[in-house]
This record gives sequence, C-alpha cells and structure tokens, in this order.
Amino acid sequence: MERTAAIKRISIFGFLGNVFLLVIKLLIGISTGSQAMIADGLNSSGDVFSSVMTYIGNAISSKPDDLDHPYGHGKAEYIFSFIISFSFLFVAYIVLKNGITSLIEIQPIKYSIWLIVVAIITLAVKVCLFIYAHSVGKKYNSLLALANAEDHRNDLFITSLTLISIICSYFGLFYIDALVGILISLWIGFTGFKVLIASYHVLMDKTIEEDVMQAIKDKISQTSGVDHIDAVVARPIGAKFLMLVKISVDGNLTIYAGHDISDAVKSVVMEFDEVSDVIIHLNPAQTHPQRNYLK
Repeated sequence: MERTAAIKRISIFGFLGNVFLLVIKLLIGISTGSQAMIADGLNSSGDVFSSVMTYIGNAISSKPDDLDHPYGHGKAEYIFSFIISFSFLFVAYIVLKNGITSLIEIQPIKYSIWLIVVAIITLAVKVCLFIYAHSVGKKYNSLLALANAEDHRNDLFITSLTLISIICSYFGLFYIDALVGILISLWIGFTGFKVLIASYHVLMDKTIEEDVMQAIKDKISQTSGVDHIDAVVARPIGAKFLMLVKISVDGNLTIYAGHDISDAVKSVVMEFDEVSDVIIHLNPAQTHPQRNYLK
C-alpha cells in the first residue's frame, strides 16, 4: 500500500506541476516566438500525459490478484510505461519538425525577461519532482516512477538548453533557438526509446539481473538436502519476480523429507527483495539408487 501511495503522489504532483508549466511556457513562447520555449512547452504537454498514464497504470497494477489474474495486475505498470514511451516519441517528432522549419525560415524572437523567469521556475519545479520520483522509483523498484524521474531529468536538460537559447537571442543569434529546439527533440526521442526498450524487456519476460540470479543459485546449492540444481527461471510479475526452481534430491527420501527441503529452498530464495514467490519442483538425483514404486 505504501508503494502504491508513493507512486500515486508522483503522478498527482507531476500533473499539477506540469499543467502549470505547460500554460506559462506556451503563453510566453508563443508571445515571443521562441521555438525553444514552445518546444519546451510541448514537452510539458507530454509530461502531463505521462502523469495521467502513471496515475492510471499505478491504480491498475496495485489491484490485488483475483481468479482471472492469479499473479496480480503488476504488468499494467509496464504496459503504461510502454504507452508513455510512445508519447515521448510523438512529442519528439512534433518538436523536430518545428525546429527544422524554424531553422530554414529563421524568424526574430521578441526578447523578454519573462522567458528567463519561466526557465528558472521550470528548473526549480523539475528539480523537486525529479528528486522525489527518483527516490521512490529506486526504493520500490518501479519502472513507472523511474520513467517519470527520467522525464523530469530530461526536462532539466531541455530547459537548460532553452535558457541558453534565450540568452543567445538577446544577442541576435536567433538560429541558436531553432538548433536548441532540434536538440531538445532528439533528447526527448532518445528518452522515449530507452523507456520503450525497458518496458519491452519486462513485457517479454526478461529474466532477473545476472548477479542476483547467481546469488540465488548459490543460496540454493548451499541448502541442506539439495543434490544439485536442474534449473532456475525468473519471470517478472509486476515489480518483482516469480522464481521457478527445479532441484534434484535423494530419490529415496520420503515425501515429508522432500517437502522439508523444498520449504528450506523457498525460505532462502524469498530472502531476496526481488522475489515475490517461488515454485519448486523436485527431481530424484541420478547419483542415488532408485526404487520402482509402480510395481
């Protein structure tokens, strides 16, 4: 519940902050003709969409498991991260198109101190949003929260470039404004691609990190009664993983003894924060004499 509430706050704070920034950026950008500020404003429209998607994705992914979804709804978080990545790519296309047009047909910018004021306000708001979203994403291993943090960090970079273009426009270097708009579009596109790839890997059941997998295998091997490991598979279920473990034990053990070994293995695997549940299958070890119980 704490994880759900924290991600919900990210979406609400992000929505309110981004709507405010969207309005003032577009008002000042359009009135002065600054392509960099307009591009920054369009980027904020993508941020508003991301905040809404984060809220909806978090609401769905936090639902408890049911008969139709025995492993819960955790993957909704990655589906909505996938959607957010496409919003990044769309905004990148619009900004790139406008930037190239402005570079070909350079128009003077009406310099205004409000351009600098808006840029500074944006930097202050985005620093706060980034710190909060990043800390929550790391604490709860939430791709949705980390995607938002990545977006806020991109905004810091984008607004810094916007500020540079504003200063250049004061000295009559108007083409810098169009170039900055193009750079912003490329950065937004790069971010969208990264989020898309990360979401794709989880939706395609990419396994757990290699060092964590090795640590899990080491723990299983050290468990009393385990002859050897046959297979260990990790499947992402929301923010954590379902572990499928196949081990070999003495084939002459009683069912009770085998069950005790299974419980011991599950206990050591569940010690890892990345694991949500463990399914264990026992095989008879070939190194021990076998009995035919079907006679």
